[in-house]
Amino acid sequence: MTAEAQGAQPIAVKVGNYRWIIVALLFTAMVINYVDRQMLGLLKPTLSEELGWSETTYADIVFWFQAAYALSYLFFGRIVDKVGARIGFAGAFVVWTIGHIACAFAKSAGGFIAARVVLGIGEGGGFPAGIKAVTEWFPKKERAFATGVFNAGTNIGAIVTPLVVPGIVLSMGWEAAFIITGVVSLVWLPVWWLVYKRPREQSKLSAAELAYIEQDPPDPVQHVPWTKLIRVKETWAYALGKFLIDPIWWMYLFWLPDFLSKRYDLDLKTFGPPLIAIYLLSDVGSVGGGWLSSRFMHRGMSVNAARKLTMLICALCVLPIAFAMYADNVWLAVGIIGLATAAHQGFSANLYTLPSDVFPRAAVGSVIGIGGMVGGIGGMAMSKYAGWVLEKIGSYTPIFVVAASAYLLALAVVHILSPKMAPAKVD
Repeated sequence: MTAEAQGAQPIAVKVGNYRWIIVALLFTAMVINYVDRQMLGLLKPTLSEELGWSETTYADIVFWFQAAYALSYLFFGRIVDKVGARIGFAGAFVVWTIGHIACAFAKSAGGFIAARVVLGIGEGGGFPAGIKAVTEWFPKKERAFATGVFNAGTNIGAIVTPLVVPGIVLSMGWEAAFIITGVVSLVWLPVWWLVYKRPREQSKLSAAELAYIEQDPPDPVQHVPWTKLIRVKETWAYALGKFLIDPIWWMYLFWLPDFLSKRYDLDLKTFGPPLIAIYLLSDVGSVGGGWLSSRFMHRGMSVNAARKLTMLICALCVLPIAFAMYADNVWLAVGIIGLATAAHQGFSANLYTLPSDVFPRAAVGSVIGIGGMVGGIGGMAMSKYAGWVLEKIGSYTPIFVVAASAYLLALAVVHILSPKMAPAKVD
């Protein structure tokens, strides 16, 4: 008779934590990704003055970066499904680093557009490869939390940028800032290549942790063409959600330093503390949003209810951003904006898990790519809108009103198109 049959408690097996090393690598890559991405927004006042950019010129540079990012996101999603996260992420990293360093040699708006297009092509591969890695390394119940943790690297990157870049710019010039940050970031690449493998190929992974990772029912490993994916409503639940919320994050990233400069007379020397506070709050939202839905699931909620309740809470927290322009004190504005960016990240962490929740693993990268492309198109529209509003009206209020309404609308779209988050029928 076994111990369990005699009423003894089964012995707990230590699962292991190697999978969190993978998250740490993804987190670090996102830090680098956002340092490279945010530098243009931080340097907008400096470059606009030195190179004579208008609001629409700057908006055009952002627009073409987003166009390249959108297309790349689509094709990198398919590439990652074919070659895996290891090769896909490494390739994306190399391309975006080349584009980032190339900004140092741009002397005109056209030169910046060309360099930022290369950056966009590379950065478009980051999130599809990251989500693919999480799908390979985590069971469903942990994916939102793991995604939230590695996505928090974007906020750390946004914090590192105003801490590091102004000192380099003030002492050596803006060109040196692009070169130094790009070269230093290359340290990450060999570490990724040496450490990352699929779970069954990683000899350092314990049998218990492998079993934990593979606890979900297996799904068929088969090629799922785009022609099938675009006919599935769950694809559009994710893609239209991205279309509505991604442009808001782009706006924060590329226009927030400009808002602080125009509204509160901050500059390269004084941006730091407000931006750091905002993105620290964003980190809390990124990790907290993933943790909250996982916590709801641990308490017995379905994936559908846990994800959507968390997204609703986040959407409501964004609403005060509509009044940010009327905050007389910079730190009141920081609190309002920080709450909105935190809510965005919490919402996004749960939206990012939708493809892995409802699609087979073989299709996750492609769905992420389709959604990223559609989100990038939304970002392109936002860049044109922001440039026009600031050129013609000169106020951020219309932009912030759009930001306030986007998340409730996105949640409504997700719920209408995927009311139960049931497995997508792609066969």
